[in-house]
Amino acid sequence: MSNSHDEIKKLLKASRSLLSTDKLNEEYEDIRVKYNVLSEQNVVSRYNVGKSIENEVEDDEYETAETDDEMDDEEESGSDKKQGYRVSGGILVLHGKEQTDLELTTDEKIAFQETMDEFVNEVSDLVDFNKLNVYPKNVEWSGKIIDYDIEFFFSIGEENGVYINGKMIKTDEKFVEFLQKLQKYYEKFKSKWSKVLASRKRTSI
Repeated sequence: MSNSHDEIKKLLKASRSLLSTDKLNEEYEDIRVKYNVLSEQNVVSRYNVGKSIENEVEDDEYETAETDDEMDDEEESGSDKKQGYRVSGGILVLHGKEQTDLELTTDEKIAFQETMDEFVNEVSDLVDFNKLNVYPKNVEWSGKIIDYDIEFFFSIGEENGVYINGKMIKTDEKFVEFLQKLQKYYEKFKSKWSKVLASRKRTSI
């Protein structure tokens, strides 16, 4: 009878441990971080760029690199600084020399969200976006078009234009049509982010 009583006590203790709020919250947090489940208040969050930004780390590595302690850090390289922000699943990286250059405005958040949404609607819905880099004098953005297994690169700085990278691409009518969409969308991208750069220059003076 004593053994049976002890066993019941052990089972009750284990049950309480498993069902405790702290344990559930801890497991929920692990799942949220592992699978990048964003809560409503985390749709826009600061993101630690770190050395992985410079080394062109793949998107899935960003997913696992994010922790609460790292979110408030910023990367400094000499006199240049950078700060990344995760906005609705995409990553926007601000570059500058002053702390004020690294502050993300509401208009910039909206511009980035619109940029991703418009690309999906107007160019291709099968795309993996890389980070969008905003420098003092130019903006660079890239990604991979899964349909054609090619990478695109947009720049509105000194080397402005659309660049693509791929192997043995069949240049049929469908691909030519895609290129036209990509070029047409680039003009919208250039217009939108040129205005963002102009606004950033005004606020930094």
